[in-house]
Amino acid sequence: MCRLFGLAAPSPVQATFWLLEAPDNLSVQSRGEPDGTGLGTFDVAGQPVLEKEPIAAYADTEFAVQAREACSRTFLAHVRYASTGDLQLRNTHPFLLDGRFFAHNGVVQGLPALEAHLGEDRALVEGDTDSERVFALITREIRAAGGDVLTGLTAALTWVADNLPIFALNLILTTDRELWALRYPETHPLYVLARPAGGSGGGRHLDAASHPGRIRVRSGDLASVPSVVVATERMDAEPNWSLLPPGEVLRVAADGSMTRHGVLDRPPAHRLQAADLDAHAAASQGH
Repeated sequence: MCRLFGLAAPSPVQATFWLLEAPDNLSVQSRGEPDGTGLGTFDVAGQPVLEKEPIAAYADTEFAVQAREACSRTFLAHVRYASTGDLQLRNTHPFLLDGRFFAHNGVVQGLPALEAHLGEDRALVEGDTDSERVFALITREIRAAGGDVLTGLTAALTWVADNLPIFALNLILTTDRELWALRYPETHPLYVLARPAGGSGGGRHLDAASHPGRIRVRSGDLASVPSVVVATERMDAEPNWSLLPPGEVLRVAADGSMTRHGVLDRPPAHRLQAADLDAHAAASQGH
């Protein structure tokens, strides 16, 4: 299953990421998530900075273990296990359009219908993945809504839920000041942690890691700055991790405040089960 990690803070914070970190045996561990890693941040001028690589850790150990340091209000990290699309840079998450980063965990089918619905906006898509096509639709709808992200997300996601076969559509979208997240339906977990400055015990920096061999992040600045973290699994011992309810869009605003919006109050019209997936897609989803 792909790993998602998003972090938002009310002011720029310094953080260090390791993607596919596996200090005991990187070569073996990385074969569980072999199709790419990426990190999206924003510099001090609010300009996007994208680092990603389609080569698995066992093929390029140096890239996988190299620490990536950035100072940003928002961070979006992704470890890919491909369900659609070859192992190419153009298919590696996060994707970037209109100054927004996007990453997705799940499977959406019916791509010819989605491409037909995109029409001329199919030109926004460079690669082969379902994720990038969903992001192109979201981008189009945000443009149509005059830049209103919630309205655009609602329109795009409603169309996808009503018209395309869906196994899972968990996503994180970031701008230079905001983070948006969705879990839909309940197939895969997506957790959120509203972390006070210093953590629940106070005075602690952030040192969080997902399942061995996946994503690790450290930030000394978060000993004194609050943050919100969204991830595919609980990444530390903080007691306040909670699952996002299915169909609810979480928005983390520039000041760090959170709002929740019920966008999809029903299951997908064409819901896929693991048995409906081909062997490759099923393996990518942990089935």
